[in-house]
Amino acid sequence: MDRLLYLTPSLCLALAIWVLSRRYVVFTLLQLPGTLCHELAHFLAGLLTFARPVSLSIIPRREGNGYRLGEVKLANASWYNSAPTALAPVLLVLIPWWIAVLRTRGAWHFTPLDAGLAFLIAPQFLACWPSAADWKLAMRSWPLLIIAGAGGYVWTHYPWLHSWTWPAA
Repeated sequence: MDRLLYLTPSLCLALAIWVLSRRYVVFTLLQLPGTLCHELAHFLAGLLTFARPVSLSIIPRREGNGYRLGEVKLANASWYNSAPTALAPVLLVLIPWWIAVLRTRGAWHFTPLDAGLAFLIAPQFLACWPSAADWKLAMRSWPLLIIAGAGGYVWTHYPWLHSWTWPAA
């Protein structure tokens, strides 16, 4: 409960940034810490899954009615690495939670540091949801859904497969 209470100002600030950045471009700058983490998540996941990221940019660019806040270009996006690379920003939600865990250990109260952290945490809530382009890229990994579905089916319908007793080493 303390962690959720600690994160409430950041969630409210994230909502305010989201609403105001739709009307006033200057509020888009408050999203830059989240954009950096979002694009770094794509970049690192691309490295780990051999999607070979070739460039990373967090320079906002006008695109249609809005702005593209950043992008990572991949040289080897294929069926097996597209979803993990495209959906990696979902893990960013762990950053605010981790900070809340650290800051609420023992007796705690808000300090000026927490006000500053709220401005760094809020953009992470906005950045953790994959963009439309990310979802489109993730759809290349549809075979992984079939593999995961088959694995889940086998796991739930054939319990004897995962109840083996392994010999002691």
